[in-house]
Amino acid sequence: MSGSTTEFSASQTPLPADAGHGSKTSFWALTLGSVGIVYGDIGTSPLYALKESLHAAAGGGHAPTRDMVFGVVSLILWALILIVTLKYVLLVMRADNEGEGGTPSLVALAQRVLGHSGSFVIVLGMVGIALFYGDAIITPAISVLSAVEGLKLVTPAFEPYVLPLSLAILIGLFAVQSHGTARVATFFGPITAFWFVVMALGGLGHLADDLSILAAFNPAYGISFLLNHGTAGLLALGAVFLAVTGAEALYADMGHFGRSPIRAAWFGLILPALALNYLGQGAMLLAHPERIENPFFLLYPSWALLPMVLLATVATVIASQAVITGTFSITQQAMQLGLLPRMRVLRTSETEKGQIYIPRVNGWLLVAVVFLVVLFKSSSALAAAYGIAVTGDMVITAVLLFVVAWKAWRWSPVLAAAIIAPFLLIELVFLSANALKLLHGGWVPLTIGAALVTAMWTWRRGSALVAEEIHRRRVPLSNFTHMAETGSVLRAPGTAMFLTGSPGDTPGALMHNVKHNHVLHARNVILHVVTEDLPRVPQADRVTVKPLSDVFTCVTVRFGFMELPDLPRALAAAGFDAGNLSYFLTRRVLVPSPETGMPVWQDRLYIAMARAATDASRYFRIPVDRAVEIGARIDI
Repeated sequence: MSGSTTEFSASQTPLPADAGHGSKTSFWALTLGSVGIVYGDIGTSPLYALKESLHAAAGGGHAPTRDMVFGVVSLILWALILIVTLKYVLLVMRADNEGEGGTPSLVALAQRVLGHSGSFVIVLGMVGIALFYGDAIITPAISVLSAVEGLKLVTPAFEPYVLPLSLAILIGLFAVQSHGTARVATFFGPITAFWFVVMALGGLGHLADDLSILAAFNPAYGISFLLNHGTAGLLALGAVFLAVTGAEALYADMGHFGRSPIRAAWFGLILPALALNYLGQGAMLLAHPERIENPFFLLYPSWALLPMVLLATVATVIASQAVITGTFSITQQAMQLGLLPRMRVLRTSETEKGQIYIPRVNGWLLVAVVFLVVLFKSSSALAAAYGIAVTGDMVITAVLLFVVAWKAWRWSPVLAAAIIAPFLLIELVFLSANALKLLHGGWVPLTIGAALVTAMWTWRRGSALVAEEIHRRRVPLSNFTHMAETGSVLRAPGTAMFLTGSPGDTPGALMHNVKHNHVLHARNVILHVVTEDLPRVPQADRVTVKPLSDVFTCVTVRFGFMELPDLPRALAAAGFDAGNLSYFLTRRVLVPSPETGMPVWQDRLYIAMARAATDASRYFRIPVDRAVEIGARIDI
C-alpha cells in the first residue's frame, strides 16, 4: 500500500499529448494558457541571463568587449535552439506516458519497460525530483529579486527597499496558495503573452543600434568565445544556461495543455520574442557597453521604466506560481510512487484536477525561499546557485530518454545514442561550467538535493524493510480465513474493510480484531490499494472484486500516480454501500534496531518521517468516524 498523488503545475485539466486537434477555439485557448503556465519561468530569464553571462566573462563591473557580446549572445541563441527547440520541443515531448510528461512520468515509463531490472531508474528519478526542488526554491527568489531590482534604475532612492519589497511579495505569494489559483490563472496567459510582446518590442527597438549583432546566429562566435577566454568562458557558459531554465516545464506540463499547443506557442511567440530581446540587448551593449549594469530594463525609455518594473514583477510572480504549483504536483507524484511519506493534499478547485495545495510543502518552500533571499540579497549572487539544479535535471532527462527510446520506442541502441548523446554532451559541458560556481552558491541546490535524495532513499528502503517484517510475521490469508470461518467467534453485522499492502497475507488489524475482540464481521473485505505506473486509471479498471468465500472478499483498488486517492468514492462507484462500511487499519509503532538492514541513524530518520506522515485514513479520504486503528510494534 503506497503513498499519495499529483500533477505538475496546472491550471488546466490534463489532456492527451496530442490535444489541440479539435476546435480552433480550444486549440488557441490551450496555446494561450500554455504561455502563462509553461513559459513563465523561461520568460523571465532575459531579466538576468545576458547580464550575468557578460559579468562572468568580463569579470565583475568591467564593460564587455565586442567579441564577448557576440560570443555570449550566440551561445544563448544556440542554447535556445539546441536544448529547448530540438531536445524538448521536438524530441522529449514525444515521450508521453498516457499523455503526461515530467520526470516522474518518464521514470514510470522507463521502469515499465525495464521491469525489475530498472532499479537505477528509480535512483535517477529521486535525483531528478530532488534537483527540481532546488530549482523550485531558487526560481521565485531570483525572479522576484531581479524584477524588483529594476526600481534602482527608476531612482537610487529605491535601493534600500528592494530586499524588503521582494520578501513582502514572496510571503504574500505563498500566503495565498491555500486559496487556489484557478481564478487568477485565467489571466496568466494574456498577461504573460503581453510580457513576451513587450520584450520583443524592446529588443526590436534596439536592433538598429548595431545590426551586426544578427551575425550572432553564426555558432562560430560562441565556439570562438569559449576557446579564447579560458576559465572566464566557462564561467560565462554556466551563466548562459540561465537562458534555458524553465525548459523542463514544456515536458512537465504537456498533460495539461497538449503537445501541439505548447509547440505552437514556442514557435509562434516565445522563441521569436526571446531571440529579439537577447539580440536587442546585445546590439545596445555593442553601442553602449556601459549599460551592462542592467541591460534588460535599459532597453526601454526612462518614462517606461516604472511600468516595466511593475510588469516584470507580475511576470515573475506568475513564473513563481507555476513553479510552486509544480512542486505540489511533483510531491504528490513522489508520494504515489512511494518515494515520500504521505502528506495532506487539499483540492483548491472542484473542476481543475491539477489545482492542489500541500500545506507542509508550501511552508517549507516559503522558509527556504526567504532564507535564500536574506542570505544572497541580490539576483546576481543567486545566479551562481541557479544553474546546477537545472542542468543536473536535464542530464537525468537525457539518460531516461535514451532508455525510453531504446526499450519503449524500439530504436536500436546505436540510433538512440546517436540522437541523444549530442544533447547529453552539451548538457554535461553546461553542468561542468556550473560546477565552477560550487563555492559561490552552487552548493545550495546540491545540499538540498543530497538531503532530499537521502530522505527518499531512506523512505523507500525503510518501507521495503517494514513490508518484509510484516510479511515474515503474518499468517497466509487462506489459512486464516479457514480457521476464522470454522472457529467459534462472534459475528457482527455489517462490512469491515481491512487495508493491507500484501493481499496474500492476513492484515494485522484483522488478526488482532479476532484475537482480542473475538469478533468477525458478517462480511470482511481485504482491501489492497495499488499505485499503477500510469498517470490515471480508467474508471472501468479502478476496482477489482475477487470473492474468497461467503465471508471474505479480496478487493483491489487502483489509482494512477497523478490521482488523488479517494477510497470511499472508488468503492461507492463499484457498488459498495459507502455509508455502511467500517475501515480497520494497522497503526505501526516503529522501534529502531541495529539488526534490520539500515544504520541506526537511518532507522531514526525513517521513523521520524513515518511519524510526520499523514494518517492513512486522512490520506485515503476515509471518514474519521468509520476508521478503527489497531496498534502493532515493528522493529526496523
